[in-house]
Amino acid sequence: MLTNSPPATHIMHAPTPNAFERVGRTPLLRLERAADGLPPSVELYGKAEWHNPSGSVKDRPAAAIIRRALQDGSLAPDMTLLDSSSGNMGIAYATLCAPLGVRVRLMIPANASRARLTILQALGVELTLTDPLEGADGARQAAAAEAARQPERYFFANQYDNESNWRSHFETTGPELVQQTRGRVSRVVAGMGTTGTVVGIGRYLRQALPQAKVIGVQPDGPLNGLEGLKHLPTSARPGIYDASQAHEIIEVSTEAAYAMARRLARQDGLLVGVSAAAAVVAAREVAERIEEGVIVAILPDSGLKYLSEPFWSVA
Repeated sequence: MLTNSPPATHIMHAPTPNAFERVGRTPLLRLERAADGLPPSVELYGKAEWHNPSGSVKDRPAAAIIRRALQDGSLAPDMTLLDSSSGNMGIAYATLCAPLGVRVRLMIPANASRARLTILQALGVELTLTDPLEGADGARQAAAAEAARQPERYFFANQYDNESNWRSHFETTGPELVQQTRGRVSRVVAGMGTTGTVVGIGRYLRQALPQAKVIGVQPDGPLNGLEGLKHLPTSARPGIYDASQAHEIIEVSTEAAYAMARRLARQDGLLVGVSAAAAVVAAREVAERIEEGVIVAILPDSGLKYLSEPFWSVA
């Protein structure tokens, strides 16, 4: 997995098998109906990241960040983990920190989905709701300001700038993709929020499978309904972002992602989140340009946190 357990002098309790040891090794699913119209020589898959303990891809970077902080002592027994999140990373922090007895505080935009806020409250997270008009960048700034104000109280996880974020995908997601496709993967399509998934997988594949390409996915504008993804041209760039790791960036509209989410549910029996649906939209676009290949879309989470959204009821 990510690393060995940290020395006992730096942790409250050893990471439990039901949390840290279950992160990763998520299944690869063939997207049958979503691939309708493609030649048989083009295979389309989705990596089902909702099989992680907290239900999303964010368990990978959260586990890596927490373990590293426990190892180097930056997260001490009397400190609270502090960060900003649009929801999934916060849920991952809380799920993994609970067995360790570590408190979690999050800055989160007030317009985050009700389901995510309810889950975070159930997990005992201390929430500070930030201006929804300032989005993820505003929450990020608020977390940084609070960490600077009380550095002795908080471990500021800082997922946007923390090297452990992309390293988690370099060490786990990338190798899994190569192993699960027996080295046949030719394109990996992943959404960009903190950009850790694209950067980590990109760096791994450039070493292990140089002929493979990584395609980043972002919304087609700053005002969008693709929760968890960033429109990089109009957003603060994450410190870990490395533009050289994406061979291409595809923009996806909110409407196209909603339509794909409905299609995947009704035709493939897969209830996925909107960022996952956006990745499949982009993967289809890539698939239609090539004559053969194995394309994998990273599916960050299921659709369970989005069931209150009205787009599901559209015919």
